Amino acid sequence: MDRIERLARYVMQDFGDNNIMVLCVLKGGYKFCSDLVESIKVLGRNSNKYLETRVEFIRLKSYLNDQSTEDLHIIGSRDLSFLRGKSVLIVEAIVDTGKTMKALLKHVETFEPKMVKVAGLLVKRVPHMAEGLTDYVGFEIPNHFVVGYALDYNEYFRDLNHICVISKTGKLKYKV
Repeated sequence: MDRIERLARYVMQDFGDNNIMVLCVLKGGYKFCSDLVESIKVLGRNSNKYLETRVEFIRLKSYLNDQSTEDLHIIGSRDLSFLRGKSVLIVEAIVDTGKTMKALLKHVETFEPKMVKVAGLLVKRVPHMAEGLTDYVGFEIPNHFVVGYALDYNEYFRDLNHICVISKTGKLKYKV
C-alpha cells in the first residue's frame, strides 16, 4: 500500500491539473486500480490539488495456462472514442514481455488521447522485456508466474490478498 501511495503521488505530479481518465485492464488490474484511484483521491483531499478521476474498464486476454499467447483479445467494446482529447492512465497489474501493453497502447492511440501514461504494479524482468512501456512501476519482480491480488492462473487465486509465486504442483493441478 505504501508503494501504491507513492505511485499515486507521481501520477498527481505528472497529470498536473488534468482530470484523469483511468483505463483499468481487467481482470487482473481491478484491485490495483481501485487502490491506486483511492490513493489519488485521498492525496487530493489532503491537499489543494484534487484531480477528478473517471474509471473505465477494458478486458484483455493474452494468456493460456502460464504462457503468453501471440493473440491479444479485447473482450467487450473495442470503441474507446471516449478517450479522445483526454489524459489517460492505463492501470495494469503486471507487464512482462510488453506484447499486450504495446498492442493496447497502439489501439488506445488510434482514439487520439491528449496523453497516455501506464501504471504497472508489477514489471517482470524477462528476456526481451519492453523497456519504457511503464511510466509508473510498483515492483520489478523475477520471471516467475505470480497469482493473488486479482492476478490469476486460469481464473484461480484472484481472491488472495497477497501476491505469491504459483508452484509447479499448482500449475499442474489447475491447468486447462
